[in-house]
Amino acid sequence: MSGAAGPVDLAPLLGVLAVGTGVALVPLAWFWRRARGDAPALRLQAFAWLVLFLSFDLVLLGAFTRLSDSGLGCPDWPGCYGHASPIGASGHIAAAEAAVPTGAVTATKAWIEMLHRYAATAIGALVAVLAGLAIRAARRSGGRIGSAWALWTLLWICIQGAFGALTVAWRLYPAIVSLHLLGGVGLLALLAVQAERYAPRTLSLPAGLRAGLIAVAVLTVVQIALGAWVSSNYAVLACTDFPTCQGSWWPEMDVGEGFVVRRPLGAGSEGNLPFAALTAIHMAHRLGAIVLIAAVVALAWRLRLAGATTRPWALALLGLIAWQAASGLGNVLLGWPLAAALAHTAGAAVLVVVLSVLLARSAAPRALATPVDAGGAPALAS
Repeated sequence: MSGAAGPVDLAPLLGVLAVGTGVALVPLAWFWRRARGDAPALRLQAFAWLVLFLSFDLVLLGAFTRLSDSGLGCPDWPGCYGHASPIGASGHIAAAEAAVPTGAVTATKAWIEMLHRYAATAIGALVAVLAGLAIRAARRSGGRIGSAWALWTLLWICIQGAFGALTVAWRLYPAIVSLHLLGGVGLLALLAVQAERYAPRTLSLPAGLRAGLIAVAVLTVVQIALGAWVSSNYAVLACTDFPTCQGSWWPEMDVGEGFVVRRPLGAGSEGNLPFAALTAIHMAHRLGAIVLIAAVVALAWRLRLAGATTRPWALALLGLIAWQAASGLGNVLLGWPLAAALAHTAGAAVLVVVLSVLLARSAAPRALATPVDAGGAPALAS
């Protein structure tokens, strides 16, 4: 991959960190005032859910950045032409836009890219605060409130930030972009499990049903990875009809070229990536969707039969998989509109959160953190 990297200028880093920290102080101050009278475990849980909600917004902002072709709106990292904001880089941006008016660098795209970086920095600051609060609560409670998941989440977002930098430095290298997309939904999963462990609630599932839940979670991760590969290679419009593709049930495909991981965007072994490779990428995601839909429907049916406590979860899963099918179909038939693409990303993110909560609540009791009452003493989970 040598020779593909773009510029990394750390000079504006302090400015970007200052903006991101300032943004983070707004929800932090609001939450601190609202939850200061709550029990430590409940306060941590509420804060984790707040950070998860804001991280969900960040995932959508990242999708918007990618879908609006703003990922290289500022072609260096972490700033914009060596400045902490597009204001200072206005001269460089204007020159680039004048040279190529429809290119990767425009004033609008630069602001979209930098807003995403500011938001990501703010989320990183909030995750760091959450980890600090968890460590303090763990010490004060004698270990009854755990901090391990908070520390794993902090490590995860640091790695996620590194992949964000590489996304720019390696010029939208598909493997890097795909890992960055997966990292975003992985952050949501970690925050969801973390929130559940601060004040655990159990959901009794038969061993077979929990095994099915794990299998669906694995299939979901695989399908999101395939979707990330479709998006990062711009293969959505390789098929513009449904249920066929290019008028055929089995169009010409080049699986070997389509799933070469170590290659720049659009590059193939003999030049440009062939259209048959893009078709293979698209069809793999389409076939994966069929498998996942069947698996989610089967799981939802089993959850519905398991009892009254699991029926709402069954309805949630059915609603989400229907949302994903409709938004995915909309991307194909409507020519990849921004609204449908964002809806598809949002549905995948919510599905990951729901499955993560289900996995956390159905875990064996010994794997859960001990819940505590308002005084910090052990309490029975409900």
